[in-house]
Amino acid sequence: MNQSIIFKTEAYVNGAWTKAASGKTFEVTNPATGEVLASVPDMNREDVRKAIDAADAAWPAYRDLTAKERSALLRKWFNLIMERKEELAHIMTIESGKVMSESLGEVNYGAAFIEWFAEEAKRTYGDVIPPHTKDRRLVVIKQSVGVAAAITPWNFPLAMITRKVGPALAAGSPVVIKPPSETPLTALALSELAEQAGFPPGVYNTITSTDSSEIGKELCENPKIRKLSFTGSTPVGKILMQQSAATLKKMSLELGGNAPFIVFDDADMDEAVKGAVVSKYRHNGQTCVCTNRILVQKNVYDVFVEKFTRAVQSLKTGNVLDPDIQIGPLINEEGLKKVKEHIRDAVDKGARITTGGEAAEGLFFQPTVLAEATENMLIAREEVFGPVAPVFRFSTEEEAIRMANDTEYGLASYFYSKDVNRCWRVAEALEYGMVGINEGLISTEVAPFGGIKESGFGREGSKYGIDYFMDIKYMCFGGVKAK
Repeated sequence: MNQSIIFKTEAYVNGAWTKAASGKTFEVTNPATGEVLASVPDMNREDVRKAIDAADAAWPAYRDLTAKERSALLRKWFNLIMERKEELAHIMTIESGKVMSESLGEVNYGAAFIEWFAEEAKRTYGDVIPPHTKDRRLVVIKQSVGVAAAITPWNFPLAMITRKVGPALAAGSPVVIKPPSETPLTALALSELAEQAGFPPGVYNTITSTDSSEIGKELCENPKIRKLSFTGSTPVGKILMQQSAATLKKMSLELGGNAPFIVFDDADMDEAVKGAVVSKYRHNGQTCVCTNRILVQKNVYDVFVEKFTRAVQSLKTGNVLDPDIQIGPLINEEGLKKVKEHIRDAVDKGARITTGGEAAEGLFFQPTVLAEATENMLIAREEVFGPVAPVFRFSTEEEAIRMANDTEYGLASYFYSKDVNRCWRVAEALEYGMVGINEGLISTEVAPFGGIKESGFGREGSKYGIDYFMDIKYMCFGGVKAK
């Protein structure tokens, strides 16, 4: 893999591959094996300022390209990503621990945002407003917001970049990307392909660093950054929002989640089990939209737990490069510690382990099901971010909705029912930005992704996504006289 043309170990700033000014580097390791994969630049605020300055200098010429010209660049980038699909998936797997089948799926998913926004670039329509007086004409146009910063997480090393950068580049905004220190190699590979696609120097920049606090502070406080998009934890999102207040930046925050998965007694049990497995154990439970709490109506509780346990027992753990493996390692020791803590707390408070519950070698942990979960357990309140599924009982529809909404988070939610009236009632009552109805996998580039409450604000993907990288300008033409 080190011989691959897209396996890069330097940051990408102003159209050039570069080291940190300090000369410092940090190691990227494989969470499945502990192997050191590469050393990349450990950049500081000085390095970031150079990237921001380059993006700001590139902005006037890039925003003045026609929408069709920007669209052509994005389309070429999309084609290059798809041509290098296997290589990108391999890099993603070895640095994140995501199993190969899911990495391949993420390349498809992530590239779809580039394809989508290549088209949306040509559809940033304004308005002509009927005037309030005969001598005026009122027009509204949309323009690039300016330089955009993207701070992305390790659990989707490719898609979280393309979901943010696609609309920014389509709108005419140069970008400065800060990937996580756990997974910078996928981000750098994307930078290589962006360069091959022909984006002008300064339009696309990727900085690597272990000092997320100082880098984030620079991106928030620098007035040349006009828009900040962040995916990560709610506490960090709040800090970034505070730090951005002085410059009144546009922001999109996709933060923590505590997704409920409700199974009503009229649901198709086999389909509900299938949906719960894919929603809970995708990337080993390490996604913000993963099911965190499974709520099952008491009449079908035992049946569901039995079927769900059998399905989880069939999941295969092992070599993440094996296409038949579904469960890989946790990202680090901290993640492993949290999983153990949540299970220990739940068992101490009466939960019953129906399968799993034990750590394996290294950062691997057995897929786990906890029956008899209750609302006083840590796992009911906190995002576990691991392969642990607690199953709670409820009696009525009203109780299920109360339990589901009893959290400060509001990102994704899911429920299964055959009653169309119930489907409408529950979907409207759930306090979440996204609802899966008889479906456990809902993310797509054509629909808006984002949450409410302390899961953040802003939407990514869909026709709405590009608006967050544009300003609305109203123009009033006066003195228009009749002939």
